[in-house]
Amino acid sequence: MKRGFCYLLLACCLTMCWNVVAAQKKAGPYVLVIHGGAGTILKKNMSPEMEEAYKASLKRALEKGYGVLKNGGSSLDAVEATVRVLEDDSLFNAGKGAVFTHEGRNEMDAAIMNGKTRAAGAVAGVTVIKNPISAARAVMEKSEHVMMIGPGAEKFAKEAGLEIVDPSYFRTESRWKSLQKALKEDSLASARSNAYTNPGKLGIINKDNKFGTVGAVALDKQGNLAAATSTGGMTNKKYGRVGDSPVIGAGTYANNNTVAVSCTGWGEYYIRNVVAYDLSALMEYKGLSVQDAGKTVIKKVGDMGGDGGLIALDKNGNMAMPFNTEGMYRGTVTKDGKMEVLIYK
Repeated sequence: MKRGFCYLLLACCLTMCWNVVAAQKKAGPYVLVIHGGAGTILKKNMSPEMEEAYKASLKRALEKGYGVLKNGGSSLDAVEATVRVLEDDSLFNAGKGAVFTHEGRNEMDAAIMNGKTRAAGAVAGVTVIKNPISAARAVMEKSEHVMMIGPGAEKFAKEAGLEIVDPSYFRTESRWKSLQKALKEDSLASARSNAYTNPGKLGIINKDNKFGTVGAVALDKQGNLAAATSTGGMTNKKYGRVGDSPVIGAGTYANNNTVAVSCTGWGEYYIRNVVAYDLSALMEYKGLSVQDAGKTVIKKVGDMGGDGGLIALDKNGNMAMPFNTEGMYRGTVTKDGKMEVLIYK
């Protein structure tokens, strides 16, 4: 009797081990891709110390998200965790490192999207939510809405139990100096040309004031895609301006049938070109690869006069990171743990 029980126990153990191995073999090519903004990023202008700081920050973000995916977590959990790391780092224009508006405020936008269900959430113009990306997820999961803005979004975030901070938390000296520089240049530009009567000149001065958005796209072991984007917007932005980051289909999009996308760049052009969804549509309806679709939409942005970049990850784990600027902070990590961090072209 005892021997029979031992055989039965051994058989159960072997079956369990076999199931674990089979599940591991079945697990898809989980991948994580991130960006930390695009713009005039030249090696000659970057000190070795600053370059190392950016690379270390991007690596920390990748490690955080990879840990989630490796342990069987969802792509949604992975992109949120990854973006939170970047939001907490003052090097990037999101969360702690958000730029200043014309009025001297830090106003942040963020969005997240679940490729499996195409549920999405976004916040815009928030000033006291420590991690706007988590607020975007709360909107998606704890409300019947997709986007909330300003004080209403902040009240909702507080009721959802998210961390609320004093606006001074987001203030950094480097961003403040950037605003003062932009204000001076803006004043000089206004003296030369009235932007309201000559809108073609609007935004040509201070060309890089719009860059620094952060984002992540991920594919988990279950084959589900997700995308997340967070930003402080444009230095010296006025009148409650909101860019593409929190606009689903413009700066953020995820669909298990095609691709997950997070954009960074001159938001107005990304909104007008509906870049993130356009990339997905090119893959779905024209059969383009993620690389060709990415190049196509960035060319459209450039042809119209805009600049920036994006990260995209398709349902099979293929990735694209096109941009039309001098550089884009970006990184990837694949199932085998191979990690790559890039800055320049």
